[in-house]
Amino acid sequence: MTLDFPDLLRLIDERAAAFRAAVASAPSLDVQVPTCPEWTLFDLVQHIGEGRHAWAATVAAGPGAPGKAVPVDAPDVPREREAQQDWLAGATRELLDALREAGPDRGCWTWWGDSQSPQTCGAVARHQLQQLAVHTYDAQLTVGGAEPLPEEVALDGVDEFLSTCCATTSAWPHEPAIVDYHATEGRSWRLWLSADGARTARIPTPGATSATPDETVDASARGTAHELVMVLYGRIPADSLKLEGDPRLFDLLQEWDPGA
Repeated sequence: MTLDFPDLLRLIDERAAAFRAAVASAPSLDVQVPTCPEWTLFDLVQHIGEGRHAWAATVAAGPGAPGKAVPVDAPDVPREREAQQDWLAGATRELLDALREAGPDRGCWTWWGDSQSPQTCGAVARHQLQQLAVHTYDAQLTVGGAEPLPEEVALDGVDEFLSTCCATTSAWPHEPAIVDYHATEGRSWRLWLSADGARTARIPTPGATSATPDETVDASARGTAHELVMVLYGRIPADSLKLEGDPRLFDLLQEWDPGA
């Protein structure tokens, strides 16, 4: 991890507040979210609130919880704006209270069991931050005021996505490949794809083209950390970045479902 547990909790609170501010500024909650076209802004509000209630319950259940998310009966999302804001804030408080009580090292059920991210409350906090950060961007874009992710959130977001959502023991169904991601802020990552699955690691310099003399990079993408996160989450196309090598690999990565 690149952020300490107290920083993760602080940033969760900050991104949740920014999400509420975007929602509060919307003239209507029935408008479609451009980056989640199947959802209205009201649907996004419901997803954020119910999801934080569910993860709070999962964290609170402890490492002995069954191998699935803990079901929870979250209160219905109110339509009245002030009550809705209170409902969202309450969901965030519940999540943060559960995480503080558990601490970063306690085990927790997660859906990413075969990834490089641990099944701990610290890893849950890290992923929750990214969920809130990206959906805050979605909400801001919907109301016409999208802002880049804060740099510390975005840099950790690239690392977290590659470690949690890409790294897997499921076979990569195409030719083996090596893909690099370079943030203009000075951080780089490598993703190895093969029949053994996918694994990732930080690489030492943004300009690196190979980690060992016999290793050839098949494709690379360069942009700000915010832009990299937006590409990884499918918010903007990969060709928004500076690409080198085989650009089709980024399309294949977007289409790949390791759990399928």
